[in-house]
Amino acid sequence: MTSTVSPEPGTAGDQRIKIWFRFMPREGWLPQDTEGLWATRLGDDTARVENVPFLQNGVAEGDVVRFATDDDGLHWAKERVSASENCAVRVLPVPSGPLGLSAQAVHEHLAPFGLGGEVFSDEFPLVAFNVPAEADLGQIKKLLAHGQEEGWWHFEVGCATDAWRQA
Repeated sequence: MTSTVSPEPGTAGDQRIKIWFRFMPREGWLPQDTEGLWATRLGDDTARVENVPFLQNGVAEGDVVRFATDDDGLHWAKERVSASENCAVRVLPVPSGPLGLSAQAVHEHLAPFGLGGEVFSDEFPLVAFNVPAEADLGQIKKLLAHGQEEGWWHFEVGCATDAWRQA
């Protein structure tokens, strides 16, 4: 899985931590029941999520979450404290479709909207996109639906806002 690199632990100003999320695995989907997301510590038990979730629903890049630290030093998400108004959208190219297994082709189709994203792996080219609140949500939704209708990809919205739903 591609992820942002964290500063060396213990360095001056090191506020980056990994926040772990637990969820029920979905049938026919990846078997994981946890996902770790990089975050910037804001307080003793709060942090801002700094990357896009591949698996966890209901959280997006920029959201602030409350966490508890276990005896092993792992930080487990408890609740979302505030929403960033960003959305998380996941796109998986259809292997037999015109894009093949190309995560790069998925990126190229969505590049005009300036979306940042990460690729799960070369073998499983799921692309998780951060959709900022100020993006053209209506046109993004239109392109995602068109791509799905044309057999380019499947997509899902892992975290939607009211603005997304109304676009």
